[in-house]
Amino acid sequence: MDRRFRILTLLSLMLLPAASILGQGPASSPAQVRVQREVMHELLMLPYFGVFDDIEYQVNGDVVTLMGSVTRPTLKSDAENAVKHIEGVSRIDNKIDVLPPSPMDDQIRIALFRAIYGFPSLEKYSLGVQKPIRIIVKNGHAELDGAVDSEADKDTAGIRANGVSGVFSVANNLRVVPS
Repeated sequence: MDRRFRILTLLSLMLLPAASILGQGPASSPAQVRVQREVMHELLMLPYFGVFDDIEYQVNGDVVTLMGSVTRPTLKSDAENAVKHIEGVSRIDNKIDVLPPSPMDDQIRIALFRAIYGFPSLEKYSLGVQKPIRIIVKNGHAELDGAVDSEADKDTAGIRANGVSGVFSVANNLRVVPS
């Protein structure tokens, strides 16, 4: 049960509202807190939201700003459609970047997935449907987003990613969130 709790904690932290990530204060009202929770829930329920996609959000009053990168154009519109029906949301600012289709980037994504999630000390992050380490690849440049338990796991993921053939650069943006 402890392991499942840690994974759920990592998953919820992975999609923290961008407001807290960017250093802004917490939600100012109970209504805004409710909207933030509902936005996170709706985004997590998107059927094609996978390890190669990263969606973050910010709630400012009745405006929700969606940010991040996705591999499918339909996921960008699905995210907007899932959030726009939430009570208390009047406008969506969809700044999600759709990654260009590239067979080379697809090969790099798979190689990065195997290098990170197949490594013994990082296998614990492969449990569950939503993976806490997000792998974003654009034109051969990789970015790791999400949350891990320790600085050692963050460093290991970065080292494993840097060792993948064909990757031009790796930005390790993983956050350490002790369980």
